Amino acid sequence: MATVIDASGAVLGRMATHVAKRLLEGEEIVIVHAERAIISGSRDAILTEYVERRERGAIRKGPNYPRVPHLLVKRAVRGMIPYQSPRGRAAYKRLRVEVGLPATYAKQPLVKVPGAMKQLTHGSMSVGQLSKELGAKVRFQEEAKA
Repeated sequence: MATVIDASGAVLGRMATHVAKRLLEGEEIVIVHAERAIISGSRDAILTEYVERRERGAIRKGPNYPRVPHLLVKRAVRGMIPYQSPRGRAAYKRLRVEVGLPATYAKQPLVKVPGAMKQLTHGSMSVGQLSKELGAKVRFQEEAKA
């Protein structure tokens, strides 16, 4: 059975390192509420960095960088595992990232990453806000209910 990690309020990089380590140990992990993960830094710096990542390379060859929240989180975790090796690819296949909380994981206990819940003193931006700024056409559960 997979471990379900709640990304709400977690700093993206800290959570990604924790998840990458557990994936490499052979654990299956599902991250829920990907749009609520936080990226630390000023809003302008974050937008500049991610826009440059999206515009880098050629359209046909890549590197292709995502703009939807669950793929942004998945790509952050991928950057922290040895993806080019068979061990890293096998670890990456054990990861699932979801926007919101799907009904299949609603009854399972949600785990928070304790080291990732650090209080930020400077600016920050959620992955959901970033994806909207990048032009993603995604509706989150809170918007669907309203």
